[in-house]
Amino acid sequence: MMTETNNVLIVDDELDICYLLSGMLKQRGFRASFVNSLSDAVTALESEHPSILFLDNHLPDGFGLDFIPFVKKNYPSTKVIMITAHDGAVERKQAYDGGVDLFVAKPLNRKLINDAIEKLFMQNPVVS
Repeated sequence: MMTETNNVLIVDDELDICYLLSGMLKQRGFRASFVNSLSDAVTALESEHPSILFLDNHLPDGFGLDFIPFVKKNYPSTKVIMITAHDGAVERKQAYDGGVDLFVAKPLNRKLINDAIEKLFMQNPVVS
């Protein structure tokens, strides 16, 4: 199921979330890295070409919701999972309208993350 393109980028300003999520993903065989701002995400996307992007909404230099169209336009094969504590109907609609692949509400736990990854791979099977 895993291929060499299973790099994951986490964009969240909460270090504990970054460590928790990267640890869970590494246990599943992903190569996970993280950054804490949208400006750093632009640089990381260019160099890492992740297959999955976990994106928080409230970041020091902007909103993840506003960043989704940039990712989808410039990195169309990158799957975007929005992770946010602000789980309202308006945020979900804006995220899906912007092209997000999945929306996961915080607090995160292993089951939520595993379910999200499984759902992504069920929607888009990885051919090895």
